[in-house]
Amino acid sequence: MLNGFKSILHRITDSKRLAQILVLLSFLITFAIVRLITHLQRLEILPNQNGILHIHHLVPGIFLLIISGYVGISFWATDRSRHFMAVLFGVGAALTIDEFALWLYLKDVYWLKQGRDSIDAIIYAIIILSIIFVISEVHDHQWVRRVLKK
Repeated sequence: MLNGFKSILHRITDSKRLAQILVLLSFLITFAIVRLITHLQRLEILPNQNGILHIHHLVPGIFLLIISGYVGISFWATDRSRHFMAVLFGVGAALTIDEFALWLYLKDVYWLKQGRDSIDAIIYAIIILSIIFVISEVHDHQWVRRVLKK
């Protein structure tokens, strides 16, 4: 089992699609963490920001999207920066899309029935990111080479 895990890890790190995988993984992990934190705040296990100004998590998400997009486009030839920007992009996208209902209704409906639109948007984003990854993998015909090798 350990050899199988090492083989998968080796394939991922050598893949041309590592940036796509990093976007998807950072997106999923960030979404899970944000939802956990907000639920813990709602249950009053974690303190909630009760100040005058409430900054929704889509605000830092927008900044991360802008920064990672600009730097990712500017320094795309460097693997290390491209992969780091992929992670930042996934984090920013998750923070932003998690508040999708706020975009639609222009008011805080996070815990109301309309807040379900944010969950739907996250599910759609995960499906779209996954489909793009699969299509790019199939388009490169790597799967044919792997099947013929075995």
